[in-house]
Amino acid sequence: MIHLKSKAEIELIRKSGRIVYDILQNLKEKINPGVTTMELDQLACEIIIKHDGKPAPPEVGFPGNICVSVNEEVVHGVPGDRKLKSGDIVSIDITASFNGYYGDMAATFPVGEITDEAKSLMEITEDSLYAGIAEAVDGNRLGDVSHAVQKYVEDHGYSVVRDFVGHGIGKNMWEEPQIPNFGVPNRGVRLKKGMVLAIEPMVNMGKYEVDIMDDGWTAVTRDKSLSAHFEHTVAILDEGPDVLTKL
Repeated sequence: MIHLKSKAEIELIRKSGRIVYDILQNLKEKINPGVTTMELDQLACEIIIKHDGKPAPPEVGFPGNICVSVNEEVVHGVPGDRKLKSGDIVSIDITASFNGYYGDMAATFPVGEITDEAKSLMEITEDSLYAGIAEAVDGNRLGDVSHAVQKYVEDHGYSVVRDFVGHGIGKNMWEEPQIPNFGVPNRGVRLKKGMVLAIEPMVNMGKYEVDIMDDGWTAVTRDKSLSAHFEHTVAILDEGPDVLTKL
């Protein structure tokens, strides 16, 4: 069942989204060669607690407070003693609740100097997110969002991951509907004012297939190609899509 949010609820989600955005900007400043993924996790947790919030991943048994995925790691990278090095790209996914409502955002960042190919992957992934957001309007269907992401990505020669999807969000971290990053226009759930969606393309430089590592969480590209991930929490309003995870 899809829960349509009131204006008051959307404003509470916006407050959570702005804190998550702020945390991601703080982490961005710390992403340098030699920093461990656990150090990023601990900093994020400190800021979440400072804002009287609660990190979401431990609620589902994830062994960390945020997901930190490096290079061929697609999503759900487990923080640890891995040191970032120049040339890496690192995706950080932060979900946390404040005052009972969740904010969810992800972005991929360069570590030092990266290749032009890696820069292109990141740019296309982020642009595909905004292509999907542009279709998140009252009266459209979910397939319009999914197709916009897929078409943009595939037109640039990359592939969208199919094993993981975006989702509704609000009082719960994961709510209906699920939001694939591939689909057919004018198909699926009718979008309505009051829906709040976490739209999150995961894009591979190579093929879309992924495998799960022995830790039971970290998803990696099967062909070991680079992967990027961008996400925003978006509300559907009368005037169009409103990105809640930004200042």
